[in-house]
Amino acid sequence: MPKFVIEREIPGAGAIPPEDLQAISQKSCRVLRGLGPQIQWVQSYVTDDKIYCIYIAPNAEMVLEHAGLGGFPANSVARVRTIIDPTTAE
Repeated sequence: MPKFVIEREIPGAGAIPPEDLQAISQKSCRVLRGLGPQIQWVQSYVTDDKIYCIYIAPNAEMVLEHAGLGGFPANSVARVRTIIDPTTAE
């Protein structure tokens, strides 16, 4: 199943209080349950003004559908073609 990186531009994202992040996460999970098991949220990275999310989904359209239903920005959606890490150098 393809993996995607979603860039969400959210000014002040790094200052969002934990309880608000929890509410956002809960909303995302509700939307995901409604879309079915073929789309999965893996992890998100919060920076000062953006959130980068990793999703597994059959296509980018489903990722965008999740964003639309949840009211989340999805400024870019990019399919991951391969993963490298320090072990790649070995």
